[in-house]
Amino acid sequence: MLRTHRTSELGRVREGRRVKVAGWVSSVRDQGSITFLMLRDGWGEVQVTAKKGEVPDELLERLHAIPPHSSVVIVGTVRIDQRAPGGVEVIPSSVQLVSRAKKQPPFSVYGGNLPALDRRLDIRAVDLRRVKAGAIFRVRHATLRALRDFFTSRGLTEVQTPKIIATATEGGAELFPVLYFDREAFLAQSPQLYKEQLTMAFDGVFEIGPIFRAEPSRTLRHLSEAISVDVEMAFADYRDVMRLLEDMVVRVTKRLTSEIPEEFAALEHSPEVPSKPIQRFTYEQCLSMLREAGVEKDFGEDLETDDLRELGRMIGGYYFITDWPTKLKPFYIKPKARRPEVSESFDLMHGDLELSSGGSRIHRRSVLTRRLKEKGLKPRDFEYHLRVFDYGMPPHAGFGLGLDRFVMVLTGQDNIREVVAYPRDMRRLTP
Repeated sequence: MLRTHRTSELGRVREGRRVKVAGWVSSVRDQGSITFLMLRDGWGEVQVTAKKGEVPDELLERLHAIPPHSSVVIVGTVRIDQRAPGGVEVIPSSVQLVSRAKKQPPFSVYGGNLPALDRRLDIRAVDLRRVKAGAIFRVRHATLRALRDFFTSRGLTEVQTPKIIATATEGGAELFPVLYFDREAFLAQSPQLYKEQLTMAFDGVFEIGPIFRAEPSRTLRHLSEAISVDVEMAFADYRDVMRLLEDMVVRVTKRLTSEIPEEFAALEHSPEVPSKPIQRFTYEQCLSMLREAGVEKDFGEDLETDDLRELGRMIGGYYFITDWPTKLKPFYIKPKARRPEVSESFDLMHGDLELSSGGSRIHRRSVLTRRLKEKGLKPRDFEYHLRVFDYGMPPHAGFGLGLDRFVMVLTGQDNIREVVAYPRDMRRLTP
């Protein structure tokens, strides 16, 4: 056994107990008669204290020779000392250098000024040793767990859909082509059509998985590969799934702030817990607000980055934009019965950042076929999807939530690449 305890567990160990800890060295400080080695692992850090006369001179020499970032295994006894980080330290009896760091990173992982993100991404595994980076990904991990628990508690079934597909599901997004034996296929930019079909068997479903967008973008909010949280529910409309979505945001955020406050403390950020109901503004109300701010937009025009920035400034926090023009939404979004130029749709925003998009879906084959044609798409390319509508497709609604963007909001990050371990964009394909 390479270790008996994680660093985070040592505070609960009785004083004098023999332990075996493993991790990487963040620093070694020689203060003459006493040497301090800071040992980090994936859960925290512990101070290893070696005092001359209390430990063999040979062990002191070995500690002094260990370069930062090296991986070590240390055997010793636990001692309570409130002056040490976490109130506990380890008095070493043996030190095993299992992997010597032959290089030092070109930036300080354990404090100091950070270089540009691109430079850090080149050795991302080392960059992730930073305290704040570790906190971000522990929040991400806890978010995924909380999301799964929330949807399961609501009776939804987790599913996995194909990521190699034959046709576009969004109609406008650029696709990454792949060679599929002797045919051209694409990486999926959404599980949309599959999750709609699955409501016929499971009523309510959710999926947390990758999506791929070949859209040329260099912003701080877009990636070519992202993780999407998708939900679809039978016998529901867009109002139902909006309520589910806002309940999800509130409950997940409350759970995180209760369960892992130490991670938010490390990030020096307190995530917003919105009140229910989250504010709702129709698309046309947003146009009116923009006009009052001196921005002229006609009905049917999309809300661009500057428009959303202005709305985010005026509203702030979480809010919904509902009832978008039908022509701005994908072919599967349901138009309103009495006003077909407006759709049963919504976007969930945080400030000027779009987190989620959803709505009621068309569940009649004839209407869906017409919408495909109106969007310039060929119904025959979607026959695999259309044919299931002949077998009693129920009314249904759903949404897709960008996990990476949600984690950005939860952790207070401005750049989406900070919350993804190995981001993919136009310029980066490695590591």
